[in-house]
Amino acid sequence: MAIGVVGNEDPTRNYNGRVTVFVLLSCLVAASGGFLFGYDLGISGGVTSMDTFLNEFFPDVYKKMKADTHTSNYCKFNSQLLTAFTSSLYIAGLVASLFASCVTRTFGRRSSMVLGGAHVLGWFGASSGSVNVYMLILGRVLLGVGIGFTNQAIPLYLTEMAPPRHRGSLYNFFELSLSLGILVANLINYAAQKLHSPSNWRVSLSVAALPASFLALASSLFLPETPSSLLHRSSDLDKTSQLLKKLRGTDDVQAELSDLVSACSASKATAHPFRKMLAIKHRPQLIAAIALPFFLQVTGINAVNFYAPVVFRTIGFKESASLMSAVVTRVVATAFNCVAILAVDRCGRRRLLLVGGIQMLASLFLVGGILASQLGDHGSIRKEYGLRLRRGILFVLGTIGVVDRR
Repeated sequence: MAIGVVGNEDPTRNYNGRVTVFVLLSCLVAASGGFLFGYDLGISGGVTSMDTFLNEFFPDVYKKMKADTHTSNYCKFNSQLLTAFTSSLYIAGLVASLFASCVTRTFGRRSSMVLGGAHVLGWFGASSGSVNVYMLILGRVLLGVGIGFTNQAIPLYLTEMAPPRHRGSLYNFFELSLSLGILVANLINYAAQKLHSPSNWRVSLSVAALPASFLALASSLFLPETPSSLLHRSSDLDKTSQLLKKLRGTDDVQAELSDLVSACSASKATAHPFRKMLAIKHRPQLIAAIALPFFLQVTGINAVNFYAPVVFRTIGFKESASLMSAVVTRVVATAFNCVAILAVDRCGRRRLLLVGGIQMLASLFLVGGILASQLGDHGSIRKEYGLRLRRGILFVLGTIGVVDRR
C-alpha cells in the first residue's frame, strides 16, 4: 500500500487556515475519479439488461430471457462469458491496485490518477468499438486497471489535501462523485434505450471518454502534489511550506508543517512498516481497517448497484421500466449521500454507521423476504409486490449512501 503521511495531529489542536477555493477545486477534480467508477457500475449493469447488447454478444442469455420458459428465473443470466465480462474488471482492479501502491508512493498521488484516466480511455476505445465479446473483456480489463490506480490514489490524495478538521467532508466528494456517476449512467442508459438502435449500447459506453479525459488532463495540468507526498519524496521544506500556505490561505502553517515533518521522519525511520502494522498493539486498528470495508462489500453494495436493472428485469419489469427504476433508486441514494456529507463531521462516523446499518438490515430483510415468497422459478412477480420490492431497494441504496460515508 502507499504510505500516506497525513501527520500525527492532535484532534483537539486547531491549525491555522481554511478550506480555500484552490483546495476545493483540487478535491473536486480528484474526486472525478469516483465518477468514473460509479459510471462503470451504472453503465455495465444497465447495458447487460439491454436487449440489443445481449442479442449481439450473449445470445444464449437473450434467448433464455425472451423465450425459454423452462429455465429458472434465477438462472437466466447464468453465463460463463457474461460472468467473465463482469468479473474481469474487479480482478484487474485488484491486481492493479497492488502495483498502484508502488507508483503512488514513488512517483506521487497525481501520477497514479493520470495513469488511471489514461487506462479508462483505453477501455473506451476497446469497448465502444467492440465487435466480439473478447474485445469487451479486454476493455473491462483496461478499465479495471484504471480504476485500480484511481481508487488507490484518490482517497489518499483527498485526505492529504484537506485541512484536518474538514477531512471527513472533503473525502466524501469521492463518494458523492461515485454516486453521481451511477446516477448519470442510469440516465444515459435510459436515454440510449429509447433510441431503438441496435447499437444504442455503444452510446452508453462512449460517454465515459468525457470524464476519463477530464481526469487525465486535469490531473496532469492542474492538480498539485499533496504536501505529504512532496515532503516524503523530496524532503524539500521550502516547497512544502509554500504549497501549504497556498492550500490553507495563510502564512502561518508552521504547526501543521512540523507535524508533517515528524510524521514523515517516523515513516522513513520504520524499516519494516508491514511487520510493524501486524504488531499486537496495532491489531484493533488493523482489524477495523480490514473488517469495515470487507463487510460493507459483503452486504451486497456493488451487487445492488451493478445488478439493479437486471433484478428489475428478472422480476418482470420491461426493459424501459427496469432502467427507469434504476434511475429512481439512484436518485434516492444520491440524496442520502448529500445528507451524510452534511452530517458526518457533526454526528460522527460511528453514529452514522449504526443508524445506517440498522436501516440497511431491515431493508435487506424486506427485499429478501419478497423475493423468497413471491418470485418462483418461473413467471414474474405480481405488480404490487414489484413496487414493494422497488421501495425496499430504494431503502437499501439510501442506507448504503449513509453507511458508505461512515
